Amino acid sequence: MPPDGTASEGSLRSPGFHNFNLGFRDRDAYEVVAFTATQIPNIEGRRYPASLAGRLYPEGIPIRGEEELPALIREHDVDLVVFAYSDVSYEYVGHRSALVHAAGADFLLMGPDRTMLEAAVPVIAVCAVRTGAGKSQTSRRVASILLDRGKKVVVVRHPMPYGNLETQAVQRFASLEDLDRYETTLEEREEYEPHLERGIVVFAGVDYGAILEKAQREAEIILWDGGNNDLPFYRPDLHIVLVDPHRPGQELSSYPGEANLRRADVVIVNKVETARSEDVALVRANVDAVNPAAQVIEAASPITVSDPKLVKGKRVLVVEDGPTLTHGGMPYGAAWLAAKQYGAASVVDPRPHAIGTIKDVFERYPHLKEVLPAMGYGEDQLKELEATINGCECDLVLSGTPVDLGRLIQITKPLLRVRYELQERGKPTLDEILDAFLST
Repeated sequence: MPPDGTASEGSLRSPGFHNFNLGFRDRDAYEVVAFTATQIPNIEGRRYPASLAGRLYPEGIPIRGEEELPALIREHDVDLVVFAYSDVSYEYVGHRSALVHAAGADFLLMGPDRTMLEAAVPVIAVCAVRTGAGKSQTSRRVASILLDRGKKVVVVRHPMPYGNLETQAVQRFASLEDLDRYETTLEEREEYEPHLERGIVVFAGVDYGAILEKAQREAEIILWDGGNNDLPFYRPDLHIVLVDPHRPGQELSSYPGEANLRRADVVIVNKVETARSEDVALVRANVDAVNPAAQVIEAASPITVSDPKLVKGKRVLVVEDGPTLTHGGMPYGAAWLAAKQYGAASVVDPRPHAIGTIKDVFERYPHLKEVLPAMGYGEDQLKELEATINGCECDLVLSGTPVDLGRLIQITKPLLRVRYELQERGKPTLDEILDAFLST
């Protein structure tokens, strides 16, 4: 890139911000003219603030919609576009590359040696090949084992930059009250709340260099709790990656999920109790083909509810973890499986009752039919979620999201939470792998 070169950077759930911070901030050889964004609600038209952008951008950097990318390339004579989205198909990456090349610019994917920070304490990373493979329950399992071994664990969560980027540069969560203080979204609560209930401090935010400095001061071990299928931002000493036999083959067709799989020290084939045996076999064969050195664990994520009799024979509205259903592409989740497992008379179609942005979600993701994604990126959307749930004619709401929805919205129907935890099957186990890791 020549000294006067310009760059336009993509950002989906903030790997783009992280890549900018490490590769472009305060570097005179580059002028970053914009971030482009998709999926993150209400972010287009905002700016990456000057306090995070560095000395070269006293007015910050604009964040524009991805559909504006060709115009941005022409308007600013862009030389380089850095692709920094995650959890997308290779077809999606290829189409964006073609669009950029047709406009005359270079197309760059930044690799882990440029984007991973080195920690002063050991790092265990939990990642996946797709959203919804089971990272959350695996992170909880790993954290519990480390706590049982007397280790001081601090979780650093992959970014979810939905609010004020400047005030959210470095966030430390030590209690449920901190969730309210930082005005966290429903999706953030889904990930943070289970750790906080176990007494584990969680860090998150935007500037992961500054976050690392603070987290490693109070941690014996940092647990990187990954998001999407993104690569970890901190170089892991133990890299655990989830694959999902409910989506066989996608471990080799998703970006950057396949890179995670190839780099993994430990691969967990999750949900084997509900997947078809032939799909489990296919996923295992693919793992063996691209990463034969990895230790492979087969695991289940058994589904439980506090009182199964409440489900049997009822008309059930299923509410699921939002990202698993939307960009994760799954047509169902744990609550839908629980409805079938515990004998619900029927699963109610929420689409006729969806309003506002919830209705927009169904239009954008037409594969969703018998499930309602728990979308709550702001107060208005939470109200729309509440109205959609309460408008459905059902006997029971089955919630498969890890957060307690009853704390956030007023639901007029009986609410039953679905829980799921990781259970290894056979050998090796996470206990054995972590004990070996701790002994080195």
